[in-house]
Amino acid sequence: MSSIKEYKLFINGEWRTSTSGETIDIISPSNGEVVARVQNGTAEEAIETLEFADKAQKEWKKLPARTRADLLYKLADEIDANTEYLAELLTKEQGKLLKVARFEVAVTASFIRYACEGARRIEGDIIPSDNPNEQIWIQKVPRGVVVAITAWNFPLALTGRKLGPALVAGNSIVIKPTSETPLATLELGNLANKVGIPAGVINILTGPGRAMGNALVESPICKMVTMTGSTPVGQQIARNAAQNLTHVQLELGGKAPFIVFEDADIDAAVDAALHSRFDNCGQVCTCNERMYLHEGIYDTFMEKFIAKTKAIKVGDPMLEDTDMGPKVNASELKHMEHLVAVSIEEGATVATGGKRPTGAEFEKGFWFEPTVLTNVTQDMTIVHEESFGPILPVLKFKTFDEVIGYANDCEYGLAAMVFTNDMNTIMKCNDELEYGEIYVNRGHGEQHQGFHNGYKLSGSGGEDGKYGFEQYMEKKTFYIRHKA
Repeated sequence: MSSIKEYKLFINGEWRTSTSGETIDIISPSNGEVVARVQNGTAEEAIETLEFADKAQKEWKKLPARTRADLLYKLADEIDANTEYLAELLTKEQGKLLKVARFEVAVTASFIRYACEGARRIEGDIIPSDNPNEQIWIQKVPRGVVVAITAWNFPLALTGRKLGPALVAGNSIVIKPTSETPLATLELGNLANKVGIPAGVINILTGPGRAMGNALVESPICKMVTMTGSTPVGQQIARNAAQNLTHVQLELGGKAPFIVFEDADIDAAVDAALHSRFDNCGQVCTCNERMYLHEGIYDTFMEKFIAKTKAIKVGDPMLEDTDMGPKVNASELKHMEHLVAVSIEEGATVATGGKRPTGAEFEKGFWFEPTVLTNVTQDMTIVHEESFGPILPVLKFKTFDEVIGYANDCEYGLAAMVFTNDMNTIMKCNDELEYGEIYVNRGHGEQHQGFHNGYKLSGSGGEDGKYGFEQYMEKKTFYIRHKA
């Protein structure tokens, strides 16, 4: 008998085996071995789940928002109570460092608690009418059934980011994690039942995007899609949802510029550039994807940066002294190798890294060295194509206008990082950088009360904070006429 755990579909509060009779192997990025198996769900099961979620939402929305939040506070507590188990599962399925996985679990619970704090802040407006004896009331109401599609880099945290506001606002949710990293998310089904969240309010499905995912997005039962992932997939979701004019919220690709001006604190910038490129093996949408250094500080900066990059310890993500784990799968690893090969062909120099690390521990799994490319020019592929991995192209610049032109020469617009101590430069960057998030004198990393919002092909709608919470609600306007 196989010792590999098999997960079922979580539908209407129950665990169900898919009628397809098929399963998907979840592969460990560290050694290529099977970690667990999940169901290969069908389009018919997707529709059935939406119907259950729709029925459950009609009752869920009747509860006071504070009551809904109280149940979600309990869910957050259960997530915290299972930190080590969930973190180890995240590391096994995604390859992230165990210490980072623990942080992700904590952030998941924190996302949910932050949303719960908004339960008493769902506010509308009363507006004077042009007519006598009349008022205009604008009320915020839940959309209905929300379909949440999450990415493989932070699967649990992205689920918490979407689940919290969706449910506090009075919606039900159908979660579809990616096939690479669904395990920790599936565990939320048991926790939801344990704390008494009504059946059908939270549902978790696994299966292929082209069948199950399309069925979820194209159904008229779905009233909102919130998706984190690649730009091509997001564009397809938008097209599929358009037939019903379903509200779509997308957080997609990024190619964040990291700009260091001549007056910057070099040591602080080096440290920020390091973690903003190589955290989670570079698999972060707001990561430092291309670095622009003023020519006056280029040599000093690079001497320190290369030394620290070479000191990064790649290895077993379960060990506390490891600095970077593997890429998530074989396809991603091949993409890293392709980008380096193309960069060399176009004239770039590999300053460090550029290949799979050597040694017995790296013979299996999907490993790639921390890589820095120099002699890079703005027209090279690596400057424009998202790597989403531990590869960093470095370019020089002379003037403010030159570097702003380089930074904005991009189809993405999610995040940018700027290091300078000159307030005039900061304000000019604020005016001219075409990015939804700009980090000044620090690396990437948004906060719950902010607004995670991309420009251009980096998405639409935005998440987090009061503006993100409002995405999960519609407005209903009442014209109330009364007797004098």
